[in-house]
Amino acid sequence: MGIDARIFKTLERNNINVSIVSQGSSERGIGLVVDSNKAKWAKNALDAEFEGDYATKDINMITVMEEVSVVSIVGQDLSTFHLPYNALIKNQIVPLLFNNTVSGKNVSLVVKKTDLNKALNVMHGQIFGISNKVNLALFGHGNVGGTLIDQILKSAKSIEERKGIDVRIFAIANSRKVLFDKKGVSKNWKHAIQEKGISYTLDDIFAYARDNHLENLIAVDNTASQDFVGHYLDFVSNGFDLVSSNKIANTLGFDYYRSLRAELAKKQKQYLYETNVGAGLPLIDTIKLLHLSGENITRIKGVFSGSLSYIFNTFSESEKRFSEILKDAMNSGYTEPDPREDLSGNDVGRKLLILARELDLSNEFPDIDIENLIPETLRKGKVEEFLTQLDVLDEKFEAIKERQQQDHVLRYVGDLYGDLQKEKGILEVKLISVPKQSALGQVKGSDSIIEIYTESYGEHPLVIQGAGAGAAVTARGVFGDILRIADKGRKI
Repeated sequence: MGIDARIFKTLERNNINVSIVSQGSSERGIGLVVDSNKAKWAKNALDAEFEGDYATKDINMITVMEEVSVVSIVGQDLSTFHLPYNALIKNQIVPLLFNNTVSGKNVSLVVKKTDLNKALNVMHGQIFGISNKVNLALFGHGNVGGTLIDQILKSAKSIEERKGIDVRIFAIANSRKVLFDKKGVSKNWKHAIQEKGISYTLDDIFAYARDNHLENLIAVDNTASQDFVGHYLDFVSNGFDLVSSNKIANTLGFDYYRSLRAELAKKQKQYLYETNVGAGLPLIDTIKLLHLSGENITRIKGVFSGSLSYIFNTFSESEKRFSEILKDAMNSGYTEPDPREDLSGNDVGRKLLILARELDLSNEFPDIDIENLIPETLRKGKVEEFLTQLDVLDEKFEAIKERQQQDHVLRYVGDLYGDLQKEKGILEVKLISVPKQSALGQVKGSDSIIEIYTESYGEHPLVIQGAGAGAAVTARGVFGDILRIADKGRKI
């Protein structure tokens, strides 16, 4: 008598009913679902039946897993079940057993009882056309983060109607407090975080999502914190996709860069960061697609900083002093609170490094040759002290401006070139003078402009130009990344 027959004969003899049977494709194991109050009884009976088989190693072990639930989908066509099944896997719900009828029209899954509600939420969206819930935890609600929250709340209803995606913000956090709402925060979130915000650790975020069975989790990083970036792997391990306007993660050591992507691939998670380089411009995605298609990109050059674009566009075309223009840029919100963050060139350097790594180059930040625009004597100290000594900058940049050829303007550019098929490219960030009628020379306001040179395009680069700074366009770019992840989740 075969193993299967002996199993069922033994259980029948002990009046134990089996509701689900699932056998591995290798026929090396079989799973059964029985009433929980008879599970130990069933194990004891089977242990006795197969006592001799243990000795001969024909049977290795019989185990009992308690606290499980059965989910049955009546009328589910097996040919399309990969959609809800993949959505379960993406949400870190791994079915313990799988069973389908001969007709292939009814499917049953066994999951851990703690995963039941989340599993039902995921499958309802995939199978019955109910809006796919996407649950966001947003970190940082300053200029960009606050604008993003307002954009999401304003657009949520129309997105659900048009795309069938129900975007909810279940957590808004800063470095001190978090506001939780499992149904999604409301438009008075600013007041609510003051009144109802509580101190927290990231484990509290993970526990809240788990305890409330929240599915399709996305962590959105609008901070500028390197410490927070250090927890990206924790988010991935806890079932979150990642969206970030914070560019630090992509400019840390190359070993971290690779380990993060390896973990993302292992957990089937996405990390999108389109706004890291061009605010709302579709730059990273364009370069990714060109590179993926096998196009040989030979050079990337352009004005990457919206703040420095505004400063030098204005300085080149007006009689105003450099210090006045810098203060205007600060008052307009184009620069960081300490404008030395912009003038140091490090931000442009990071953007250039991100693009180099998209081309599979292994450059590190120290490889970048950066022209720091701040005189060495002003690089340290408080920002207030720096702002009282701006006349030093006036003298420096007025002299540079006067040394230019006629009909030339100043541009602060990033330049990635060299043999980009090798391990590393050449990265330079510097202030240059260009003809006013050139592509770089014609950029206006705070626009960014990037030229992408390839073998196919030859001497005529692909040019991407548009707003390179501002909370609204950056927030819109982050929102776009969120919706790309959410939309892909519906088509798994």
